[in-house]
Amino acid sequence: MTYDLVVIGGGAAGFFGAIRYAERHPQNRVLILEKGTRILDKVRVSGGGRCNVTHACFDPKELVEFYPRGKKEMLGPFTRFACGDMMAWLDERHVPTHIEEDGRVFPESNQSASIINVFAENARLLGIEVKIQEGVVDLLREEGSWDVQSSQHNYKTRQLLVAAGGTPSVWKLLEKLDIPIIPPVPSLFTFKINHPLLKDMAGTSVPDGSVIIRDEKLEAEGPILITHWGLSGPGILKISAWGARALNAKSYHFTAEVNWLNLDKSDVLDWIDGVRLGSGSSKCSNSSPQGITKRFWQRMVEWLGLSELNWADLNQKQIESLTDCLCACKFEVNGKSTHKEEFVTSGGVRLDAVNFKTMEVKQHPNLYLAGEVLDIDALTGGFNFQAAWTTSWIAAESMD
Repeated sequence: MTYDLVVIGGGAAGFFGAIRYAERHPQNRVLILEKGTRILDKVRVSGGGRCNVTHACFDPKELVEFYPRGKKEMLGPFTRFACGDMMAWLDERHVPTHIEEDGRVFPESNQSASIINVFAENARLLGIEVKIQEGVVDLLREEGSWDVQSSQHNYKTRQLLVAAGGTPSVWKLLEKLDIPIIPPVPSLFTFKINHPLLKDMAGTSVPDGSVIIRDEKLEAEGPILITHWGLSGPGILKISAWGARALNAKSYHFTAEVNWLNLDKSDVLDWIDGVRLGSGSSKCSNSSPQGITKRFWQRMVEWLGLSELNWADLNQKQIESLTDCLCACKFEVNGKSTHKEEFVTSGGVRLDAVNFKTMEVKQHPNLYLAGEVLDIDALTGGFNFQAAWTTSWIAAESMD
């Protein structure tokens, strides 16, 4: 069986690239091979089943700042196809989107099925063949074509798009072709912490915190969530992305310093002085700073041994302990937990092996790469999907 394009991977990048190619070349034969039992699985679970399809960041120079890996390489591609282009593409196909307060973009239906359906229906209308439960086991370069050997059949194709995500077996196939691979490590993970301050506080969050890992010079801001196993939330996920490789090298054992208010110590001391002046005769447990829930505040002052004391009774050492707990609360991290909904790896095909004007592998004509198979990853908020849309779009635009 001979095709003009075979796509390995039935996920976001694979489907989008196949559709764009078929739109440009409606007479050509296109095949998508997916090893799993369902197509577009990551699209299905993204954003809690709502599909955070992209982000409302419309300046390419600002957009690349959300990419710990791929920042330099993606600037050019984002000038050609970026977040607004993806929103327009969906709108043209009767899938309007809306922008949430934090900039995340979702289909108006708030259902990932809207995205899955528009991809599946467009693929059907364009005559794209889709085969599931058919993983690729070998890739062979032949004169002017590629021989794609799946678990069930052999296919010949003029052009090949690899968009299989973070799939170790596919990376091994690419390595056999002498394409360099950066060993993958997890990104976007949460911290496992066993600490009395967090015990039974699961579900408690702060809206504007920050976290520092000093010995790696890592810092991130954002909401922080206490979980049954430790800490999560956007602030934690951000620092896990920026520190993906450094923290993996530490086997996920390190000290994290949390600022629950994202304020300087001087500002917190000013707040404490104000409470002492205005409510000195009231108990410490009765007055919490804005952003700290009453429940968590009471745990904090109890842990510090201050809950039965009045504000006026605090000595300098106790004030310093309270300030440190609010602004520089140290936790020993002993492992990670995968943020399954947004699972992303840091690693993949080394970026200097790819021409980012075409997404073609430099040493292998007519072999294109898109999505997470590349050593590109981003923070949460729709940025990883946008990298998939952009790289697959450029690949499809480059093929004949």
